[in-house]
Amino acid sequence: MSMEEAKEKNEIENEKLEETQDEAERLGRAQPWTRQITARGVLVSVVIGAIYSVITMKLNLTTGLVPNLNVSAALLAFVFIRTWTKMLRMAGFVAKPFTRQENTMIQTCAVACYSIAVGGGFASYLLALNRKTYEFSGEHTEGNSSRAVKEPGFGWMTGFLFLVCFVGLFVLIPLRKIMIIDLKLTYPSGLATAVLINGFHTQGDKMAKKQVRGFMKYFSISFLWAFFEWFFTGKEACGFSQFPTFGLQAWKQTFFFDFSATFVGAGMIVSHLVNLSLLLGAVLSYGIMWPLINKLKGDWFPANLEGEADMKGLYGYKIKEQQQPQYRGSGWPAESIDDLKQNELFLREKIPMWIGVTGYVFFSVISIIVVPIIFPQLKWYYVVVAYLLAPSLAFCNAYGAGLTDINMAYNYSKVALFVLAALSGKENGVVAALAGCGLIKSVVSVACILMQDFKTAHLTYTSPRAMFMSQVIGTAVGCVIAPLSFFLFYKAFDVGNPKEEFKAPYALIYRNMAIIGVQGFSALPHHCLQLCYGLFGFAVALTSQEISRHRNLDHGYLFRWSWQCPFLLALTLPLICALEV
Repeated sequence: MSMEEAKEKNEIENEKLEETQDEAERLGRAQPWTRQITARGVLVSVVIGAIYSVITMKLNLTTGLVPNLNVSAALLAFVFIRTWTKMLRMAGFVAKPFTRQENTMIQTCAVACYSIAVGGGFASYLLALNRKTYEFSGEHTEGNSSRAVKEPGFGWMTGFLFLVCFVGLFVLIPLRKIMIIDLKLTYPSGLATAVLINGFHTQGDKMAKKQVRGFMKYFSISFLWAFFEWFFTGKEACGFSQFPTFGLQAWKQTFFFDFSATFVGAGMIVSHLVNLSLLLGAVLSYGIMWPLINKLKGDWFPANLEGEADMKGLYGYKIKEQQQPQYRGSGWPAESIDDLKQNELFLREKIPMWIGVTGYVFFSVISIIVVPIIFPQLKWYYVVVAYLLAPSLAFCNAYGAGLTDINMAYNYSKVALFVLAALSGKENGVVAALAGCGLIKSVVSVACILMQDFKTAHLTYTSPRAMFMSQVIGTAVGCVIAPLSFFLFYKAFDVGNPKEEFKAPYALIYRNMAIIGVQGFSALPHHCLQLCYGLFGFAVALTSQEISRHRNLDHGYLFRWSWQCPFLLALTLPLICALEV
C-alpha cells in the first residue's frame, strides 16, 4: 500500500469515527467525561487563555472596557485543533477525532483563564490600594488614611485570587438544574458559543453548514465595520461609538447610537420583554430622573464637584438607586425532543450536591483564615458574613446575566464595599472595603461565568463534570497568568496615572467610593436614600405580583396584567450603564 493510500484511508477512518460520535450525541449518548478532557485541549486552552489575558489586561488598564471573547475562544480552539489534526494526518499518523465536547472544554478553560484578568481587580479595587491612587484621591481627604496603602505584589495577589476565585466555583453548583433547565435562562453568550460549536461539529447537516456560513458572514461584516470605525476614532466621545442620532442635546444625556455589534447581537438573542425593560429603564433614568435631579445641583448636592464619578454628586444617586431586589421569572415554550435529550444527558452527568457544599465550606474556611493575614484591616468575622451573603448575591447576578448577558458582579460588590467601609472605621475602612469588595466580586463573577459555561455544555452534549473540571483548570491557570500579565504593564508603564495612557480609571473611582463609605451616609447627596427606599418598595411590590401570579392567586385586575410588567433586573441596569447599551 502506497503512502498516499494510507493517508486517504486514515482520513476516511477518522471521518467515519467523527460521524459515529455525532450520531451517538444525537441519540443522547456521549463520551465518558474523563475522555472529554484531553492533554492537547488543556495545552491549547492555556495558550488561548494566556493570549487573551494580556489583551484584556491592556484594555482593562487603558479604557476599563473589555468585550466578550467567548465566541472567538471557541473559534480559535476549533482552528488550532483542526490544524493540528490535519498536520498529523498529512504526516501519516492517526489523530484522535476532535469532538464538540473537546471544543467546549477548551473554550471553557480559556474563558475561565482570561476572566481572572478581567474581573480580578487589577484595574480597580486591587490597584486602588497602591500609593499612587492614594495620592491622586487626595492625601488630606477625610477617611483617606495614609495607612490604607498596599503596593501590588505577585505573591499576595496570586494567593488572594486562588482563595476567592475557587470559592466562586462551588457556590452555585446545587442550583445548576434550576438555572439551566427549570428557568431556561438564555445566557446569550453561552447560547451563541454552543450554536457555533454545534455547527462546526455537525457532519453533513445543511442547517449546521448554513449556521457556520452565517456566522462567518456576519463575523466578517462585524470585523470590517470595526476596522472602518477605527479610522474615525479620535479622543474620548469621538467617532461612531457616540453617534448623536437624536441630536447633541440628547447626546449629552447618553441618547446616542454606539454601533456596537455585540449589543445588537445580544438584543437579537434575548426576549423582547428584556429588550423593552432595558429601554424603559434607560428612558426613565437618563431621560427623566437624572436630568431632573441634575437641575437641583447646588441644592441637593454641591455644584463645584470635580469629575462625574464623585459619589457626593449625581453619581451617588445612580449607584444607590440601582441596588435593589432584582428578581423576576420568565415563561418559555414547551420542550422539543432535542431539548429532552440535552436535559437527560445534563442530569445524568450531574455533579453531586455534596461536592458543591463541601467545596464551598472548605475554601471559605481557608479564606476566612488567610485573607485577614493578607489584609489585617479586614477582620475574620467580616469575611464570614461576606461568605454567608455571597450565595444569594451570586444567584441574583447569574439570573440577571442569564436574561441580559450582562455580568453585574462589580455592582453587587459595591454593596459590600459601602457596608465594610462604614463598619471598619476611618483607619481601616478603605483597605477593608476594597478587599471585601474584591472578595464578593470574585465569588459572584466566577459563579456567573460557570453558569454561562453550563449553558454551553448543556447545548453541546458536554458532561457538566468535564466542564466543571475545565473551569477548575482554567481558574487555576488564570490565577497565575493574570498577575503576570498585570506586572508586564505595571513595570513598563505609568499605570494608574489619569494623564497617561494606562490610567486605569476604575481604580480611582473605587478608592473614592471606599472613602465615601468611611465618611458615612451623610456624605451622600440629599434625598438619595429616600429615593432608594421608594424604588425598593416598588421592586418588592412588583416582585410580589409575579410570585402571586405563579401561585395562581392572580384573580384581581392588577394581577391579570402582571405578565406585561418589565423585568426588574433588566430595567435597573441602564440606571448606571447609560442608554447607549
